[in-house]
Amino acid sequence: MKFTVNSALLSQRLQTLGHVVNPKNTIPILGNFFYKLANNVLTVTASDNEIYLSTEIELVSSDGELEFTINAKTAQDSIREIPDQPLEFIIDENTLEITVNYQNGTFSLMGESADQYPLSKDITEEQPPIVIENVTLQRCITRALFATSTDSLRPVMNGVFFDYKPEGLNIVASDGRKLACTKLSNLKSNEVCGFILPPKPASIFKGLLQKEEGDTVIKFNAKNAMFQCQHYTMTCLLIVGRFPKYETVIPQDNPHIMSVNRQALISALRRILVFSNAATPLVKFRIEPGRLEISTRDTDYRRSGTESIICDFNNGYLEMGFRGTLLSDMLSNMDNDELLFKMADPSRASIVVPANNNEGEEVVMLVMPMMIND
Repeated sequence: MKFTVNSALLSQRLQTLGHVVNPKNTIPILGNFFYKLANNVLTVTASDNEIYLSTEIELVSSDGELEFTINAKTAQDSIREIPDQPLEFIIDENTLEITVNYQNGTFSLMGESADQYPLSKDITEEQPPIVIENVTLQRCITRALFATSTDSLRPVMNGVFFDYKPEGLNIVASDGRKLACTKLSNLKSNEVCGFILPPKPASIFKGLLQKEEGDTVIKFNAKNAMFQCQHYTMTCLLIVGRFPKYETVIPQDNPHIMSVNRQALISALRRILVFSNAATPLVKFRIEPGRLEISTRDTDYRRSGTESIICDFNNGYLEMGFRGTLLSDMLSNMDNDELLFKMADPSRASIVVPANNNEGEEVVMLVMPMMIND
């Protein structure tokens, strides 16, 4: 049998699917892509036995139905450099020898049987699906991934928590020193439910959303979740466990409020951090009405730096210490021009929020200060 497909489209989809494949997988067949031809549509699936990512591609032409697998690296590398043009695949259904013809040449490779390839099962929904705009979901996952933990002893902190309840959908992550929470008040559930998405599928889906339009439909139960967008469907195992009560650690009454331009602060931090101690990159904020002075020093190498930027501050004078690299990364994962720092004292958590949130979206970033030792 044979089929024809656009080379650029197939290559782009295979590069995305390739992020799922684990080169050190103990199951050899999972080093392959699973191909299914039916009704003039090519469905390609990649899996590491916990994540299943598939895409559907409409074919230029096709003359049959068939299932087979091809080594993922070979499939990607063989067409990566071929210019945008039709590719004709000719497949011997008995031997699975594959010949690929294109404008300036031809190549051949061997396929493998798909009989042993494990495929994901349909999600038996225990909760109503979530329908969320792709651009919103991409922003929420990006913020949350920054705050996830890598502590193997607390696996629930390693993922992104989707907290779905009557007040709205909260997408949250924390490692104990920092927390990122996006509250979507226009997505509401009749009951409290949710799931913890592991970091690998969260990162993969965040990446592919950059080129997707429309909405994502999320279906989930106690063990699995399925994310379905315009061109891709991802099914994955979830982290089982109870996420900590994050809302209780978000301060509600921090009295000291500073308004500052996000990009100006990021630029100042990057310049100042050159002179900080690499092990403990403490930066000191000296805040007064109209002025924020940022300073750091490294006593081991006898170097220091100080810079001032404009701010709007409501309450006299305040000194706070923060881990500079953490704060810089946090600000880089926000996308608003003007930010509000809400602070109490050097021993209590500070929060950073946009001066103006997007409609139906409330962003809260929490950061623990560092003690200043003068």
